Amino acid sequence: MSEITAEPSAEPASERPQKEVIYRHKLFTRLTHWVNVVCFTILLMSGLQILNAHPALYWGQFGADDDHAFLQFYATRDGDELIGRTRIGSLTIETTGLFGASRGSDGELDVRAMPTWATLPSIRDLATGRRWHFFFAWLFVINGLVYVGASLVTGHLWRNLIPRARELRPGHILRDFWDHARLKFPKGEAAKRYNVLQKGAYLGVTLLLALLVLTGLTMSPGINAAVPGLLDLFGGRQSARSIHFICASLTVAFVVIHLAMVVLAGPINEIRSMITGRYVVPPEDK
Repeated sequence: MSEITAEPSAEPASERPQKEVIYRHKLFTRLTHWVNVVCFTILLMSGLQILNAHPALYWGQFGADDDHAFLQFYATRDGDELIGRTRIGSLTIETTGLFGASRGSDGELDVRAMPTWATLPSIRDLATGRRWHFFFAWLFVINGLVYVGASLVTGHLWRNLIPRARELRPGHILRDFWDHARLKFPKGEAAKRYNVLQKGAYLGVTLLLALLVLTGLTMSPGINAAVPGLLDLFGGRQSARSIHFICASLTVAFVVIHLAMVVLAGPINEIRSMITGRYVVPPEDK
């Protein structure tokens, strides 16, 4: 997430148009962004390590081998051939090499819900995975609180992330959808502020991250003892576990789309602005 404040660079006037540079991201935005990148990467990989211990998801309070899972990663054998499978409801698809059965460090197929390259640590080690997950989960929460607090104090939340009434008009939203579908990125004055789709995406992922934290706390027996209402809020520990997985998957989808937009919009300018804060405004077409 970013804070945009116009601060044109002091360039001498000349006949040739000068590049306009604005101070796009404050220091707290840049620091919390990169801390989030590290935390989410480690949380995702250690979370998949934890999922390996029981690669099935349920709704309700209980979840065991004999209960009905709505999502399951497993492997079957057809003679000497090991086949990885993923079952979603009544639909089963073969996912050998990715989910259910994948190649280990020795290059041989092994029964494993998540591949070695996607988990932390790469070997089967639930205890270590949980330690990585819990440590970076608290760091992630603290970083998020710092970001939210700084956004409220500086006015970043109201100024840059909350859509204006005119931006919520159907015609305005559809026009932004159409521009994105054509890969038409804003230039000039329009590039200095977020469009309504960006604002909606950032607010949406903020909600997803809040749900990730709350459902993660719901799976902790210690937190259950202190705040038993969380179990009722999410319909049981297994439901919380499933919502946790779904929110993590949607967040990964957001990250993939976000990275694609960065590459298409100009990765050097976009990444540089998140490191230095300075952003070169793309000039409007004449």
